[in-house]
Amino acid sequence: MGSYLLCGLPACFTRKHKVAEAGPPADVKEMFKKYAEGGTHMTAEQLWQFLAEVQGHGGVSIEDAEQIVDQVLQRWHHIARFTRRSLTVEDFHHYLFSTDLNPPLGNQVYQDMTAPLSHYFIYTGHNSYLIGNQFSSDCSDVPITKALKRGVRVIELDLWPNSAKDDVLVLHGRTLTTPVELIKCLRAIKEHAFSASPYPVILTFEDHLNPHLQAKVAQMITQTFGAMLYSPESECLKEFPSPEELKYRIIISTKPPKERREKKGINNRKDISAKGKISTEDVLGKEPPDFTANQADDERSDYDTSEHNQCDEDNTEACVRVTRASGALAYKRLIAIHNGKLKGCLKEELNLQLEKVRRISLSEQKFEKAAVSYGTDVVRFTQKNILRIYPKQTRVNSSNYKPMIGWIHGAQMVAFNMQGYGKSLWLMHGMFRANASCGYVKKPNFLLKEGPDDQVFDPKEKLPVKKTLKVKVYMGDGWYLDFKQMNCKFWSPPQFYTRVGIAGVPADKKMKSTKKKVDNWTPVWDDEFTFPLTIPELALLRVEVRKYSMPEKDEFAGQTCLPVFQLRPGIHAVPLFDRKGEELGSARLLMRFEFYEADVLP
Repeated sequence: MGSYLLCGLPACFTRKHKVAEAGPPADVKEMFKKYAEGGTHMTAEQLWQFLAEVQGHGGVSIEDAEQIVDQVLQRWHHIARFTRRSLTVEDFHHYLFSTDLNPPLGNQVYQDMTAPLSHYFIYTGHNSYLIGNQFSSDCSDVPITKALKRGVRVIELDLWPNSAKDDVLVLHGRTLTTPVELIKCLRAIKEHAFSASPYPVILTFEDHLNPHLQAKVAQMITQTFGAMLYSPESECLKEFPSPEELKYRIIISTKPPKERREKKGINNRKDISAKGKISTEDVLGKEPPDFTANQADDERSDYDTSEHNQCDEDNTEACVRVTRASGALAYKRLIAIHNGKLKGCLKEELNLQLEKVRRISLSEQKFEKAAVSYGTDVVRFTQKNILRIYPKQTRVNSSNYKPMIGWIHGAQMVAFNMQGYGKSLWLMHGMFRANASCGYVKKPNFLLKEGPDDQVFDPKEKLPVKKTLKVKVYMGDGWYLDFKQMNCKFWSPPQFYTRVGIAGVPADKKMKSTKKKVDNWTPVWDDEFTFPLTIPELALLRVEVRKYSMPEKDEFAGQTCLPVFQLRPGIHAVPLFDRKGEELGSARLLMRFEFYEADVLP
């Protein structure tokens, strides 16, 4: 029995509304009838046939089906040893609507993990130590731990000397953020690095240290990680190792000390508040407006001589080379992925043929300009090298940019503020639910291959429809357990509807909505949608449930984002998540997914 608080009447009182359990949808009944061969019970062998033919479980065995039957009977009938090993139509429905027994994605790493690191999208964090906004929040090891437990594989740390210049702190420089000791962050990384995935964790450093402190960092890293630390035999890697080779290893990536300069006697503090509007991404997940090209990009850039201590061309006398002390050399030897410095025109640098692979970093603004002007050069660069994109500094509230433009150009490290939330972060979560959430997703082949005359994929090219995805939203359940039942005003119980669509390349983007269902905590929609896809390899299925509250703004009731390229066909239970990407306890949808080739109409 659900409760609704009714206000605006002579006295506030609670209205009781029964939460009725919806029965199996017509399609589920038809499936049961077909595979149970008209009988009242479905055997394990019949369930096995259904799993293989409808659900896409090609490798499932009859023993697996028997185990599912036992789990269903034990869970819903509370009997460990059941006399019959078969399912009724209600049992069959319960199985299909169970997120743990019948999820839409596989839980095994299925992609080839033996290719070079540059062949993968890598789950990447930005300023991983911040618990909130970019200007005044605390720095801590807690968000680092949370990110690693979610499967993030690239952790960014900004290294600064303390006031006595005898120890190393992690903080966002030139802001009011409170620091945390580097050693505390390193210990948290060691403890939680592989709690969610065995594949390598990459630490990217923003280094503002003198050679003495660099030597201290090298000692900290070596003592903390020991054999976990990956140190390449050669300073110049001609090809990156694979995730498989680097399982359970920690990798350091930063600029080698010899490429840094230290500015002396120059006050380089800047007032962030004067650099443009603070971007906003509201709690309902709306994207912030794009900033104009003439707004400042204050974040560190590879065009800078060093990432923050930039030397003014008019003050070259104030710049000196950092000496190659033995400590700095020890620090340099730990750097496995060199962050290269762009010395001139970006187009020329992207096409520069070196005998070693490297990483470069671009702000989202510089990257967008590069994508417009020479997108194919970016694609070619990312076939062997690593490109990292980071949010512009005006995203003070830790909002994020749209990641798809980075992925379609092959950028491996699309760095995000994981402590924020909104639609962009939902897409990031969705992409990295693929491949068993291991933090590495193999890039599509079209981003890796070269055609005749060294041609590479052109992100601007218009492509024909390759596949069509048909989605059916049957029903939903669980909100009465996850949400307070006190927001339904006057005599109106909840009116849920679901928005379903594709996030992908511009030609594939589309959002549609189910009809609204009134007076029911377990709405049944039975609405069907089709989505033609030109690049299904990068498409993400966006699902968002809203509670209609006329005339007020609709209320959020759960969301998820799923990689289309890994969706299992058939009928599945889809778990829902809150705005920050944490899974809700009970709210879920029952949905069906079907794929058709371009020349076959669904």
